[in-house]
Amino acid sequence: MSSQPVKESQRTVDPLRRRPSQRRSARRVERMLDACAELLDEVGYEALTTTRVAERAGVAVGSVYQFFPDKRALSDALTRRNVEMFVARVGRRFINEDYAGWWDAVDAIIDEYVEMHRDVPGFRSLHFGDVFDLNLLDSVADNNTVIAGRLRALLLAEFGLVDSEELDRAILVAVEAGDAVLKLAFRHDPDGAPEIVAEAKQLVRGYLSRQLRDAEAPNPS
Repeated sequence: MSSQPVKESQRTVDPLRRRPSQRRSARRVERMLDACAELLDEVGYEALTTTRVAERAGVAVGSVYQFFPDKRALSDALTRRNVEMFVARVGRRFINEDYAGWWDAVDAIIDEYVEMHRDVPGFRSLHFGDVFDLNLLDSVADNNTVIAGRLRALLLAEFGLVDSEELDRAILVAVEAGDAVLKLAFRHDPDGAPEIVAEAKQLVRGYLSRQLRDAEAPNPS
């Protein structure tokens, strides 16, 4: 999917025109986003239309416009949902799995990204850093910065790293670098070239191992 220039700097963080107030409306919005995800994978962004989304979701096109002004807003909302799903699934891994150290946790984060890229409709079509509104998740920070912040919070809570501006910067650089290499892994292989995925893990772990030495909590002894 080709990136489009960001023209509407005044777009609000929330792509929804209005929040669904009833459970039935919320389910309808979810069906619209599901339809958008399927169509993005099938036909791409250029051929995506609100009419197609309405037909796939089984709703009137007017229902789409009640919540989304255009296909860009639909795509933005889908990306937000994907990010929330990604962070939630990583959080569940941290709860359910034991890691010897942060390096295994980093591998798990990359594994989750790869699994969602393979299995979640629309995930591969909308990369977090490539969405049209670069401040979709936060009105000030760009999306990868927000994602880095959430992953940093998980790592801090799990491994007791010492919080600092240097840690913030290191995790942001790792997220940006890992995102770029993982895009390469999926560029010519829909399942993600395993050798490139392995290189992404090695790159991120090698970089963070140098940057996080000072962030590791000292032993009490």
